[in-house]
Amino acid sequence: MKKIINGFKYAFIGIYEALKTERNLKIHMLVMIAVIAFGILLKISKLEWMICIILFSIVIAGELFNTAIETIVDMIMPEKNENAKRAKDVSAGAVLVLAIGSAIIGGIIFFSKII
Repeated sequence: MKKIINGFKYAFIGIYEALKTERNLKIHMLVMIAVIAFGILLKISKLEWMICIILFSIVIAGELFNTAIETIVDMIMPEKNENAKRAKDVSAGAVLVLAIGSAIIGGIIFFSKII
């Protein structure tokens, strides 16, 4: 049981550390809070809430993976290296794809409520 509790503790520490240092993660969290507020205000459906929660989870997890990848790359390759840069850029690009897809889906959900 202690290993399970420690696993959760370390996971929350990881999220906290990323929130302290990663500007983009802070932006994603602020967007998530805004979407939650608009969801409450516009009374989105249960299905729409589930979709939003899935999208929040995917984008934030993507940002956490990106942070982990960038940290590992920086540890392994502290000097400038084209392959290290490529790995970091591709990782950041993956988060961008997730965020754009989520924004499009969010737009579909919320624009129909606003109009």
